[in-house]
Amino acid sequence: MNKQGRTRTMFQVRFHGRGGQGVVTAAELLASAAFREDRHAQAFPSFGSERMGAPVMSFCRIDDKPIRTHEPVTEPDALIIQDATLLHQAELFSGLNDQGYMLVNSTKNVGDLGLDEFIQGFRQDRLLVVPASALAMTHLGRPLPGAALLGGFAALTWAVSLDSVLAAITEKFTGPVAEGNAEAARAAFEFVRDERDALTGQAPAREAQADA
Repeated sequence: MNKQGRTRTMFQVRFHGRGGQGVVTAAELLASAAFREDRHAQAFPSFGSERMGAPVMSFCRIDDKPIRTHEPVTEPDALIIQDATLLHQAELFSGLNDQGYMLVNSTKNVGDLGLDEFIQGFRQDRLLVVPASALAMTHLGRPLPGAALLGGFAALTWAVSLDSVLAAITEKFTGPVAEGNAEAARAAFEFVRDERDALTGQAPAREAQADA
């Protein structure tokens, strides 16, 4: 069972971004993080243009048992949106049910992104925004949001742990690139964790425990 006490079954993630943002790499890092927890995982890109700036999708599935399907993810448990300019594409949200998660890379809030109407049927603490590109610029020196979004994803869903995400990052990259991506992931984890705590009222309980 995961950290929130739910029985783990297949967890399906769909990534949306643009060519050059590391959309495919992010899905591969998530699968690597799951492998480190002795789980089965697969990651693969969508078929289509991956030219610089063109919309790109990639997919990741995580399960406790072997994964037999290799079809694109049409009913995601979570969406990771690496480029907020894609939010106005109607098909972006296809298949996401009202128990799903969504993490958007943006410095704007949900209202400014025009998502107020969309989120009405969803749990507010499962649809969050994190300034992943800004965090990447701070820690990595490049606005590549993938690692930061995975740190935020760990805090949002607990589908994988932050430690596993960090291990996958340091295996994939080396030197300052690994360090910068890892720091961006940590910062995003803390950002999303605090946002969720504020929405669920858990922050005061944590502070009280820390003061005890």
